[in-house]
Amino acid sequence: MGGASGTEKHPWKVMNTLNVIKIGGNVIDNSEKLHEFLEDFRALKGHKILIHGGGKIATELGHTLGIEAKLVDGRRITDIETLRVVTMVYAGLINKNIVAQLQAKGDNAIGLTGADGNIIKAVKRPVKDIDYGYVGDLDADSVSARTLDSLLQAGLTPVLCAITHDGDSQLLNTNADTIASAVAVAMSSHYDTSLIYCFEKRGVMRDIDDDSSLVPQIRSDEFEGLKAEGVVSGGMIPKLHNAFEAIKSGVREVYIGKADELPLLDQQNFGTRLIP
Repeated sequence: MGGASGTEKHPWKVMNTLNVIKIGGNVIDNSEKLHEFLEDFRALKGHKILIHGGGKIATELGHTLGIEAKLVDGRRITDIETLRVVTMVYAGLINKNIVAQLQAKGDNAIGLTGADGNIIKAVKRPVKDIDYGYVGDLDADSVSARTLDSLLQAGLTPVLCAITHDGDSQLLNTNADTIASAVAVAMSSHYDTSLIYCFEKRGVMRDIDDDSSLVPQIRSDEFEGLKAEGVVSGGMIPKLHNAFEAIKSGVREVYIGKADELPLLDQQNFGTRLIP
């Protein structure tokens, strides 16, 4: 996978690859799509880590319990009641369902929050213009790569949900995209790491309504031009910005693509590939 720069710097990494994969809610919300995705995930070669959220299911359960979702610019406000709901859904229902399915498919998975093994320690987001409540932000030292590596070396597949902790007994709700990026960066010191975001589109599209308009590859020096053209816009801008920051921090490459096309990853023909 990828260009030669990573292997020239770390030739020992060539046979020591890792895929860090984040699945979006559109996969989790559909039991048939989730089953198919996990079958494809199980078949991927090499070490892998799966990261998930589950916002829609959490919103539905909260509504059933009389706890309505509060969003500002698409970001969830996590008060204490909402934190209880997302913890039950992310760390319980969804995480264990994924782990059970992977076990049935012969993949020895282990489901975790950031608190387990102190894998991801976050900081409660400070209050500025908006109080996001019990939301966790990550820094360069948040992820314990050593602990994740020990699980991988034991033959386990970590499945991480979007719940972290602050080291002082407080659980925190943390964006799953952010977790995926931070995990990939941390693990890049141990493995030749690729970061893969799976969602409902084939990748970055020149025309969002035309599946044949996929942009197959973007270099970091092309990013600003694509923004100016309007090819990259809206929520895709921060996603690509974070992706290129991850590449600058040691991740070899980032893919953004459609969950049901994941088998194409082994042929380097999956979605949009972001490279230095």
